[in-house]
Amino acid sequence: MEVQIAVAKINKYASSESGDTLEVVERPNGGLSVVLADGQTSGRGAKAVSMMVVRKVVSLLAEGVRDGAAARAASDTLYTDKFGKVSCTLNIASVDLESSTLVLSRNNPAPVFICRDDQVDCMDAESSPLGIRRDIRPVITQLELHPGLMVIMYTDGLSHAGKRRGLPMDVCNAIQAMLEDQDPSPQELADSLLGHAVNLDEGRPADDVSVVVIKVRASNGDNVRRMSLRLPIS
Repeated sequence: MEVQIAVAKINKYASSESGDTLEVVERPNGGLSVVLADGQTSGRGAKAVSMMVVRKVVSLLAEGVRDGAAARAASDTLYTDKFGKVSCTLNIASVDLESSTLVLSRNNPAPVFICRDDQVDCMDAESSPLGIRRDIRPVITQLELHPGLMVIMYTDGLSHAGKRRGLPMDVCNAIQAMLEDQDPSPQELADSLLGHAVNLDEGRPADDVSVVVIKVRASNGDNVRRMSLRLPIS
């Protein structure tokens, strides 16, 4: 098997900085973790908050701390630093080679979608963002790694797209429509969802948007690990 990870990310219209921060870190006992945070509001202040949260989580994961404990520690740090007046959403998706599972930790009201073959499940259990009070805990979901498994997580800019025009984005239907028509790569799916959101906002995103797609598939190549990145600079 192999795991493919794709990201599509765009700033809020006319904003020079995104309040969303994403990092990928290797786990000390094997595997990778994707950490995605969205600071409250937008721009430079939101970026500072999301970067603080991600750096805290990444440093703990790299030391072998469990995902849920890392999320709780980041929440307590944010609460202490901002006196409970600033929040930040957090998603952690970890490919854990020790347990051969995909572990999803969510402190984000936006759901996570899990796709198995033609079935799309919405994981939308109530979840609180970090920093609003002490003892915030993530919603944890653990999935066995197997070919065909796909996970989509995102910041709330995706689900808010189109609201100002009275045409809010239906993320679940958008995912299902693309999966019914083809077998998209993770990057194709991430790009499609982001593109749909931008179109609903008439080319002027009302919020920062980040989409992460993780797919497990049968491996038919070599054992080389690869990563690519595209960073447009205006």
